[in-house]
Amino acid sequence: MSSVLDTTGIPVRDREETLRHAVWESLVRIDIDHHLPPEDLVARIGLDTAGPLEICSARATSMTIRRTPRLAREDEEPAVFLGLQVSGTSLVAQNGRQALLRPGDFALYDTVTPYTLLFDEGVDHHFLRFPRAALALPERSLRDITAVTLGPGNPLAALASTYFGQLFASEGLRSGPHADAVAEPSIELVRAVVATQLGSQELARAPMEATLSLRITRYMRAHLADADLSAARIAAAHSISVRHLYTVLARSGISLGDWIRSHRLAECKRELAGPRGRTRTVAAVGRSWGFVDASHFGKVFKQAYGVSPRAWRDANRPGSSP
Repeated sequence: MSSVLDTTGIPVRDREETLRHAVWESLVRIDIDHHLPPEDLVARIGLDTAGPLEICSARATSMTIRRTPRLAREDEEPAVFLGLQVSGTSLVAQNGRQALLRPGDFALYDTVTPYTLLFDEGVDHHFLRFPRAALALPERSLRDITAVTLGPGNPLAALASTYFGQLFASEGLRSGPHADAVAEPSIELVRAVVATQLGSQELARAPMEATLSLRITRYMRAHLADADLSAARIAAAHSISVRHLYTVLARSGISLGDWIRSHRLAECKRELAGPRGRTRTVAAVGRSWGFVDASHFGKVFKQAYGVSPRAWRDANRPGSSP
């Protein structure tokens, strides 16, 4: 769900704190040093999501943003930001480097290391927040790529600039079924830019394999309710063979059929015990989580939990005896 913060409707005395709170709650904890007095402070930021990606488009008066050592140590979920310059210039400083960004340029910086963003001319910038685990870049590669200007000198970076510019401009790409669809290509494109900038194709492949099991299980959770979730579909979604899929899952101690069945049953159990489960038939709840055969659903549910789905639902009705 997208949201917009516009300081023009906020009392002058509250503008700095409201803006800081919005950024802290939605993106990252930072210190903001406004270059103008509160009465001249103007900011408009749009916040949105696309799957696991957090998206922010901002226009504001001049400021300096700092991720201090203390705030970096307190980070709960490490992340990597992609900052794309829209107009004017800005400066990104991290790990002893400074990246000057002009329109169309972008830079990466991570939240576990202190950084500074300087917007002397005002802010006209897009920010894209990736979970650090999703990018799966080796520590050294991430350190080497932060605060590096990425733009026309790297053809893949130029392509990425156009791609991300479109992602920020089109709300349709960030809503409905498109939101999850753009997340994975966005992650892969950033990884590819890093690989080409650092001159290492192996860099792109190694983290892909290292995080394959995590990405597969994330995909299975996202599509758990799909009746056609299968080994062939999961393998195709990750551009691997079915045989390799089973090998990867086995390394993590996962049996594909058992994993899908147990997680579907857990969702059915949760739903049957809640308000939604009381307004639907047992068979409908089973179908909504991929159990197309009602008798089979009842059998496997009882095998797993020792009671039938109907008995479980009845036992969890309001006012039922414990």
